[in-house]
Amino acid sequence: MFAVYASEPNAEKPLDSLVIGERPEPDVPEGWVRVHVKAASLNMHDLWTLRGVGIKLEQFPMILGCDGAGTLDDGTEVVVHSVINAPGWQGDDTLDPKRTLLTEKHQGTFAEQVVVPARNVVPKPAGLSFTEAATMGTAWLTAYRMLFVKSGLRPGQTMLVQGASGGVSTALVQLGRAAGFRVWVTGRSEEKRALAENLGAHQTFESGARLPERVDAVFETVGKATWSHSVKSLKPGGIIVVSGSTSGPDAHAELQRVFFLQLRIAGSTMGTKDELTDLLAYLELTGVRPQIGAELPFAAAETGFKNMLDGETSGKVVFTH
Repeated sequence: MFAVYASEPNAEKPLDSLVIGERPEPDVPEGWVRVHVKAASLNMHDLWTLRGVGIKLEQFPMILGCDGAGTLDDGTEVVVHSVINAPGWQGDDTLDPKRTLLTEKHQGTFAEQVVVPARNVVPKPAGLSFTEAATMGTAWLTAYRMLFVKSGLRPGQTMLVQGASGGVSTALVQLGRAAGFRVWVTGRSEEKRALAENLGAHQTFESGARLPERVDAVFETVGKATWSHSVKSLKPGGIIVVSGSTSGPDAHAELQRVFFLQLRIAGSTMGTKDELTDLLAYLELTGVRPQIGAELPFAAAETGFKNMLDGETSGKVVFTH
């Protein structure tokens, strides 16, 4: 079957390991289902896989792609939940110490078919296209959990999103605006800030700019480059919710400010199957739809990967058959 995969880890030149070609069709173990992929979206996790982060050498070659939407063998339209739990796990899917994401151990969604446990598919709402639904399982689910499960924000309070154009950031802007938060966003360029405003941000600022006032919560996916600004932007007792560190993980902790102002820092990773179901229902109720930065055929996947590597995205990159 046609697939987009990583042939081997390449930390320095990840795109050199990207292959667009043929892979064997997957077997379907008992309790698993086959999804005929209609669309799948690109995430930073896919670049990390190409670099060999979070995956063992013996797992290569690995079909890339955490997110996807498609049909079961009987035609049922579904969205893939990419957190694979250990057999018998009970409780929050994201807290399973043996959990993996698609592409860490199991082959991913950038192919004609993907095989996942039966519990890892949820019905696709009729009002969402396959392209839109393909963005839900990682970026939008991550944003939903950060905002509604982790932050403790109330409608009317002020949130700051660091970084204006990534998949999680654009989802946070749209979800936050629809939920009644005052949404502020930082961005490196005028173009990226304009995108955030078009998606619903009430105000945008240059990266690192002094804000008119301190905020109730900051949403972090950037890491080292914005961390100090995030800490300084919080009200006493405020919270930083962090789900990524694309600019580097080794930020200065600024512990004196953290303890003196009683700031809170909460990590957040992906989301549960139930949260994915709730997210899809939320989009149906509100009419909110994801910002698609580029829709490309799978055969042109390298273009999407290069744009993400260069930081030239404006919403989600989605591949379709």
